Amino acid sequence: MELSVVIPVYNEAANILVLYQRLQQAIRPMAIAYELVFVNDGSTDQSLALIKQLAQQDAQVRYLDFSRNFGQQIAISAGLDKVRGQAVVILDGDLQDPPELISALYAQWQKGHDVVYARRKTRAGESFLKKSTARFFYRLLTRLTRTPLPVDVGDFRIISRKVVDTLKQMPEQQKFIRGQIAWIGFPQTFLEYDRPERHQGQSGYSYSKMIRLALDGITSYSNLPLKMATVSGFVVSGIAFLVMLYTLYSRFIIRDYVPGWSSLMISILFLGGVQLIAIGIIGEYISRLSENVRNRPLYIINETNIPEK
Repeated sequence: MELSVVIPVYNEAANILVLYQRLQQAIRPMAIAYELVFVNDGSTDQSLALIKQLAQQDAQVRYLDFSRNFGQQIAISAGLDKVRGQAVVILDGDLQDPPELISALYAQWQKGHDVVYARRKTRAGESFLKKSTARFFYRLLTRLTRTPLPVDVGDFRIISRKVVDTLKQMPEQQKFIRGQIAWIGFPQTFLEYDRPERHQGQSGYSYSKMIRLALDGITSYSNLPLKMATVSGFVVSGIAFLVMLYTLYSRFIIRDYVPGWSSLMISILFLGGVQLIAIGIIGEYISRLSENVRNRPLYIINETNIPEK
């Protein structure tokens, strides 16, 4: 098997048939052995039925059906666990990642690059808020971590078999695929493209899911928030010590010691707020450690047509 395409699917019934046709048109002229691995991430529409229909018509179509929705990053990981190709393309199912770019990605992979990611020049059909927050997050994450992360990219890329095998050795529960691939290293390059609008339907990536992904990325690849909590503790302690000296000076030197309700409340709220922030940051890290210690399965497969290796 030369090429595998992993496609996470969540309520993409309106796009699956068009996506399949465009994949066929893009890959068949390449004259290589390939497979299409659809991962149904707990869809509630007709996505799974359409994928099964395609699998009956085409032996190159393979699928995994989850027992529930586990999330896009987990769906990608499951697909990577099952693929057989020497090169693997990760492709969203909403047609915002153009399948026609696969041949160009494959050509760059043949030149010896283990990772070739697609970098967006423009992003059509997305709100100013979504584009600006995405730009801010990736640039912030790059500054927070020691691992340089490519900006203006998603999961659309081609990776080599040795990158896939390395990813399979990274069993953390909070998956952030693009960060893991950047951390792995190996020769990497990019291709630029104009990202189109969704073909049909609505995005399943809500702002809450994007915030969760951002938290996973930050806590998985940076301990700077913990350092900030420590530094803020020292700063607040220093301020509190100065306030204590001023209080003693007012009490015993200038004899102005009328209790001040405002200053007292400000001090209490300030100290309490910093403490709660620090506890919250520490709690985020501890909760992620706890989830990994439980060692639960990353996903549960309800049905598949992929034979056991």
